[in-house]
Amino acid sequence: MISIDLEGRTALVTGSTQGIGEAVAAKLALAGARVGVNGRKPETVDATVARLNESTFTDRCFAAPGDLATGDGATALVEALPQVDILVNNLGIFGAEPALAIEDDEWRRYFEVNVLSAVRLIRAYLPGMTAQRWGRVLNIASDSAVVIPEEMIHYGTTKTALLAVSRGFAKASAGTGVTVNAVIAGPTHTGGVEDFVYQLVDKDLPWDEAQREFMRRHRPQSLLHRLIEPEEIANLVAYLSSPLASATTGAAVRVDGGYVDSIIP
Repeated sequence: MISIDLEGRTALVTGSTQGIGEAVAAKLALAGARVGVNGRKPETVDATVARLNESTFTDRCFAAPGDLATGDGATALVEALPQVDILVNNLGIFGAEPALAIEDDEWRRYFEVNVLSAVRLIRAYLPGMTAQRWGRVLNIASDSAVVIPEEMIHYGTTKTALLAVSRGFAKASAGTGVTVNAVIAGPTHTGGVEDFVYQLVDKDLPWDEAQREFMRRHRPQSLLHRLIEPEEIANLVAYLSSPLASATTGAAVRVDGGYVDSIIP
């Protein structure tokens, strides 16, 4: 039986008040880690911490609020939480917009949130991890990094950049006992994705029908023919965060439901 033991480790999961981030925080807490829950609004973070501690029957989740899309916000968070063993860069924004309508400011906003938020925290926490000769950095990417969607090329481009960020920082920490990986998540069922689905299909459809129509029209490559549940992403993140994944680094590991049509991970 495989056992994931993160007892004594401290994790930070960015953008973890809902969706994939919340599921990852719960899974890491259940594996024994203390988990910093992050979001921009302290009251939302506090509510999520309470919900997670109740659902996991632990007191391992704690508040780590901050707007990581800004340098000042990242600095404040690192000052409040100066050392982590596991960093999960999950924070991200997405939305449908015609390619030719995306203005410079919107491109910059997507890079600040989806790429630079991760770079800032890796830069802050990697030295401590390498000093102790153990650490895990996981950057939550997307199938859109490889299969750029025509309806949100700005999102896809930032996720492609995140794959390069992961590979580059894995090289920067080579031989230290620290691993840096990207997780290529496929189309996942979250509140935000429900809103996104209804941007692209009939808003009057019941959710089950809307999901099927979205997958048929906009994500036909999926071999699951359904959206992935956040807990399914969290299972892989928990493994990659553990000592069991000590030989996996510099990788882009897929949990995409077979969406990316490739025999190479």
